[in-house]
Amino acid sequence: MPTTASLFTDLARTRHSPRQFLPTPLSPADIRAVLEDAQTAPSNSNTQPWNVHVVSGAARDALSEALLKAHEADRVSLDFTADYGDSVHRDRSHEHAAIVYGKRGVGRSDHEGRREVIRENLRFYGAPHVALLFMPVLGDGVRAAGDLGMYAQNFLLSLTARGHRGIPQAILGVYADTVRETLGISGDLKLLFGIAFGTGDRTSPMYDIGMGRVPLQQSVVLHDTPGVLDPSSS
Repeated sequence: MPTTASLFTDLARTRHSPRQFLPTPLSPADIRAVLEDAQTAPSNSNTQPWNVHVVSGAARDALSEALLKAHEADRVSLDFTADYGDSVHRDRSHEHAAIVYGKRGVGRSDHEGRREVIRENLRFYGAPHVALLFMPVLGDGVRAAGDLGMYAQNFLLSLTARGHRGIPQAILGVYADTVRETLGISGDLKLLFGIAFGTGDRTSPMYDIGMGRVPLQQSVVLHDTPGVLDPSSS
């Protein structure tokens, strides 16, 4: 009999971000359950700063069309900067891009192929739903953004638990004004990112392309916590 810990471990470690979905919408009950699970996320002083817009059907199609037009016109409007600096984080981003483009068979010099990858992103990879995660302006925004990150993780794990999938899409925040104008959202709310979601297309080579993670030794520093990074302790 699986333990609660093993069930969570399986759930967390099998969650992934597909880049191709089936067009079949999720049931209203499933979407509501995912939203209720996400809502249990912790937040600073219980401020619950998330403001989430779920877009489906004709509204989803209209939003995708507006985003594609904004992209072709180079009409960007970011609420938050997107700069990885000259660091290991930039290198990881480049490795990620190489894996994605490589899986699609798009070479570095294939400029039209690369543009099409971006268009697929703005089509939500065929997902029938997209959740846009907005936040109010609270101080410098860092604490609220962290709260939205915890909300999003609950959202993604809840989808996985129900046999569905989601992919966070930072690119949607590149066209924040377009999203607000299309959906009639106040400028007081800032778009952090979106999550395209639905049922992943298991027949697609883009369903699971296996992004890796760095070893714990590269991201964790222990202070008077012996044995944790010793392989023999697992």
